[in-house]
Amino acid sequence: MMPVQRFADKPRTHRWDSFRFNPFVDLNPWMMLSMQKHVLLFIFILNTTPIPLRLRADGNPLVMDPNSICRKTRTLGSTHADLCQSQPEIIQEVAKGAQMGIRECQHQFHNRRWNCTSQSRNLAKILQQDIRETAFLYAITAAGVMHAVTQACSQGALPQCGCVTLQSSSQTHHDFQAEEVPIQASPVQNWRWEWGGCGDDVDFGNEKSRQFMDTRQRKGKSDIRTLIDLHNNEAGRLAIQIQMRTECKCHGLSGSCTLRSCWRRMPLFRQVGDYLMQSFHAAVRVMGGNDGKSLVPIDPDNPPLDANVLIYSAESPDFCQANQRTGTEGTQGRVCNSTESGPGGCDSLCCGNGFADYTLEHEENCLCRFHWCCEVQCQRCSVRQDVSLCL
Repeated sequence: MMPVQRFADKPRTHRWDSFRFNPFVDLNPWMMLSMQKHVLLFIFILNTTPIPLRLRADGNPLVMDPNSICRKTRTLGSTHADLCQSQPEIIQEVAKGAQMGIRECQHQFHNRRWNCTSQSRNLAKILQQDIRETAFLYAITAAGVMHAVTQACSQGALPQCGCVTLQSSSQTHHDFQAEEVPIQASPVQNWRWEWGGCGDDVDFGNEKSRQFMDTRQRKGKSDIRTLIDLHNNEAGRLAIQIQMRTECKCHGLSGSCTLRSCWRRMPLFRQVGDYLMQSFHAAVRVMGGNDGKSLVPIDPDNPPLDANVLIYSAESPDFCQANQRTGTEGTQGRVCNSTESGPGGCDSLCCGNGFADYTLEHEENCLCRFHWCCEVQCQRCSVRQDVSLCL
């Protein structure tokens, strides 16, 4: 590995995303680079060992450690404790949804200075701050729980729910501007249709998301932080409901589509993440209203708050330098793109501190051929790749 340093010469301890290493010791950095996206992404969300953290009262344990829901029944309501005993299959889907939210957060922020850290202690400190990043994290987690539970209902994995038709759901096709997706185009205009098929039971998923995300907040309290968290939780769930679409299937002889059955379908969760990322960029800073029970935008020129808008009350740090007090890990050792100028580019990601180029070399299978029968033989080829790390 041959380092080519740019800018000032500084001691360097490099970090591939969420872990740090010294490139001059006898390690295989290419192996670490290839594994970090597939393994370390799940260290936090799949870690079942309780980590003692000194959290605020409103730090949601579902965000911190999804697999610990039933281990922390002392901090949960009696309803949650009962569900852990009587309906473990719902608990499993709730935890799966929270994990899905964390993974989507890491995807959306992978090229930003704060990359939705998987370090539990640092994440706990981030969650103590009323910043944009916390707003996104709560929204995407609430959306993840709703999405996972609803999908499990549609797949028949939960005995408590199942498919629904539009008439049995509280949402109608006029509630949101949904996209209609016909599975088969109709050559005949004079067709009739009816609601049928297997529609997604978003009402049940919404209920469980509220039950596990919102009840952690202090009921009856109207402090700014509680109001902000509850608002962002709801904004995450609305991101799914707003993007609900209608899917239809044609029935009739020779594809005449004389009858269509239609049902409501959730968006892909990646679409939910993209939608909330747009809300992140357009998030509104708020303060407490004069009545002490409401929130109002700090900027008087902003319109009244919509339910689907992410909100926050404090400006984010720059996340450039490591800070144990705020949970900021800094960007030293992060992989950056030296050819880009936007997010993920070395100029932006490295905060102007410069970067160093390294050439990584590894071996992989190549020139593989199938030999009858039945064997695949490959040669080993040496591959070199240039990477840049923030100083």
